[in-house]
Amino acid sequence: MKKTKIAYLLIVLLCAGLSSFAFADSKEITVSAAISLKNAFEEIGKLYESKTKTACVFNFGASGDLLKQIAGGAPVDIFASAAKKDMDEADSQGLTVADTRADFASNSVVLVIPADAKTGLNSFEGLNFAGIKKIAVGNPKSVPAGRYAEDVFNFYNILASIKDKFIYTENVRQVLDYVARAEVDAGVVYATDAAARSKEVKVVAAAPEPSHKPVVYPIAVVKGSKNEAGAKAFIDLVLSDEGRAVLQKYGFKSGK
Repeated sequence: MKKTKIAYLLIVLLCAGLSSFAFADSKEITVSAAISLKNAFEEIGKLYESKTKTACVFNFGASGDLLKQIAGGAPVDIFASAAKKDMDEADSQGLTVADTRADFASNSVVLVIPADAKTGLNSFEGLNFAGIKKIAVGNPKSVPAGRYAEDVFNFYNILASIKDKFIYTENVRQVLDYVARAEVDAGVVYATDAAARSKEVKVVAAAPEPSHKPVVYPIAVVKGSKNEAGAKAFIDLVLSDEGRAVLQKYGFKSGK
């Protein structure tokens, strides 16, 4: 009988110890963010970890895909999208915490070609040229950069004439990869993406602001976050002078 009680006590203590360990190890936040933010957010994440001693786990992807994951119950603490549209949808579905949303950065849309391309392409209208066979663009159903690209093509009244040349991608960084590897003749990405691979791609045209919806990045805490305080602290860091300096370092402009 005594042995049974002792064994039971050991099990209880062991479980308590494991529970405490799990609690200590669970001090983290998960950030689902547009993949164009990857370089900047990874640096901000390191700052956050050093300041808070809280682990920062990132899930990068197309904003539309991230939204679907969150709506499906993915355990996420923060959502940062590359377009207001996706965050508006998150808000309308009741997926975000009221009063935590903030616009923290903006970007530009550019046309890029492989660095050593000889096509002579130097404008969006030039995508009509017979020599341009393949154009990489994000799938507009889930990739904000793809929606901005369509805005630009409509602005120049070329969408109908070039759509058969499109190679749709799952996110904007995949567009960048295709262009960098010269698997396509051109692609539409953000200025920050082009800067990240400046030795492999060349910017040949920047889309004028009136040609597309403003590229604004909103961020918010996801409802049901298991670490809402930690999530709010991450957003505070992004909005701080220190966070903005990191974003500026990677080419992002202030939010509008």
